[in-house]
Amino acid sequence: MNINEKLRNIAIIAHVDHGKTTLVDAMLRQSHVFRANEKVAERVMDSNDLERERGITILSKNTAVMYKDIKINIVDTPGHADFGGEVERVLNMVDGVLLLVDAFEGPMPQTKYVLRKALEQKLKPIVVINKIDRPDQRVDDVYDEVLELFMELGADDDQLDFPVVYATARDGIAKMAMEDESDSLQPLMDLLIKEIPAPKGEADGPLQMMVTTLDSDEYVGRVAIGRIIRGSAREGQNVVVISGDDQRKAKIGQVLEYQGLKRVAVKEAGLGEIVAVTGLGDISIGETVADAEQPEALPMINIDEPTLSMTFGVNTSPFAGKEGKFVTSRHLRDRLFKETETNVSLKVEETDSADTFRVSGRGELHISILIETMRREGFELQVGKPEVIYKTINGQLCEPIENLSIEVPQEFMGTVMESLGTRKAELSNMVELSGYLRMEFTIPARGLIGFRSEFLTNTKGNGIMNHVFHGYVPYKGDIPGRARGSLVAFEQGETTSYGIYTLQDRGTMFISPNQHVYEGMIVGENSRDIDIDINPCKKKNVSNMRTSSSDEAIRLTPPRILSLEQALEYINKDELVEVTPESVRLRKTVLDKQQRGRMKKNAK
Repeated sequence: MNINEKLRNIAIIAHVDHGKTTLVDAMLRQSHVFRANEKVAERVMDSNDLERERGITILSKNTAVMYKDIKINIVDTPGHADFGGEVERVLNMVDGVLLLVDAFEGPMPQTKYVLRKALEQKLKPIVVINKIDRPDQRVDDVYDEVLELFMELGADDDQLDFPVVYATARDGIAKMAMEDESDSLQPLMDLLIKEIPAPKGEADGPLQMMVTTLDSDEYVGRVAIGRIIRGSAREGQNVVVISGDDQRKAKIGQVLEYQGLKRVAVKEAGLGEIVAVTGLGDISIGETVADAEQPEALPMINIDEPTLSMTFGVNTSPFAGKEGKFVTSRHLRDRLFKETETNVSLKVEETDSADTFRVSGRGELHISILIETMRREGFELQVGKPEVIYKTINGQLCEPIENLSIEVPQEFMGTVMESLGTRKAELSNMVELSGYLRMEFTIPARGLIGFRSEFLTNTKGNGIMNHVFHGYVPYKGDIPGRARGSLVAFEQGETTSYGIYTLQDRGTMFISPNQHVYEGMIVGENSRDIDIDINPCKKKNVSNMRTSSSDEAIRLTPPRILSLEQALEYINKDELVEVTPESVRLRKTVLDKQQRGRMKKNAK
């Protein structure tokens, strides 16, 4: 058994917004990956536009820093449970984790989710209590909460004896005790090298490498990223790629190691190193790259099943093809199946119709990020209402259930409890934190569809909610859907101020004047529970008669503009969201008014 003392592999895990990416920035800065005066964007690891806009990490990223002649490979992981597929793969590459916890918020649902995965894999944890400069920090309480969380998740004695570091990632400061003086991350880096085990294995044995992430390069094709579990990988080496019982021969092109934010080609990479390898052809995540003479497979990665599905279809509205570049079913099919190559927790299935596909993922955010990415690439598509995936366990129908954590000012507690009551949520814990209440519930996943926008309205934007998949339980019974109907345009045309003004009393409008609409497009929400067909394109009749009201100014209420996520949550089963690079529109599945009427009669 050899030990590669010159190397450490760690993953940084935390809840959304507890400071993972900021801590990696500080590590890169202090290990001189950037020159002192070099201008570098904040959150340099969040390289994708969507990550920067939303302030969340979606894809795991690798980087490496040198400290005292020891190379530390760092993997920055997503904190959001919808991207749990990313986290599970990445933990296969490391020997230890830095668990980052906010000094005020303490452990949150996503912290729990990612930590459970790390403890199951027997990884060594180091706890970093971050943001200790907050005026409302509760460092001692948070430490106790973390200890309780470790016990709850069944950590062994060695894992329970975790070291703790206190840090302010934004200022690049870490210390071993609150009263210590410090001006750098040195205490954290020293602890890292002391506590995280160095990679062990047979350095001279036949090659074994697990592919945990894929990248693509327009010149060399697919790039397989993974950790060398045994032996070493050389440029030009003959290998066998193993997937289940199948084996195929391949030859390694380049071997690239991480240095700072760059990948650098090397002749050979040894035991424990995280490398990117080119030339392996059509390789997939979870396959083993093994020595050609002695091919041995590594155990496959287990990834949690999807819990939510949606139908994706070709845009069939009268405005189809006006705004996007990719509009055919062939484009849509190729793009969706390409996504499954790198996005392991996503499933795409073909349906009876050639123009629609069923896409299953880990949550609304997981699938809506895919839709948003495709839309920015120039795709036009229409998507149906999110539906949970049921399972039959021991002959009983079961549904996915989530742990929901909510923080609200006390005055909103009643409305939130009432709203969750109708959605079959059960309260499991309640704690008071300086003026806020933190409540924890278990709730069916379908009860969360459409809840976020209602929650933000009920708490006037002051509430914070997070949820994470818990498991499957027997079906909990019906949950009432949306209480209000839609206002549907009954002809194609351009909206007018007068047309909208005459309809304002009917409900909330989603459109403004001079906007093109078509028959069957949803232009507002009715104040009652039925759908109404309306005409927002109505023009004012001009006559030579003067009336007492003719000179009144038209005052329009500002429309409610729905984001992509809000639109997906809002729609009913007989409605779709039309997504193009420039617009998000709501529409009825059947556009023709007469046909909808006939279908309603037949259903009755």
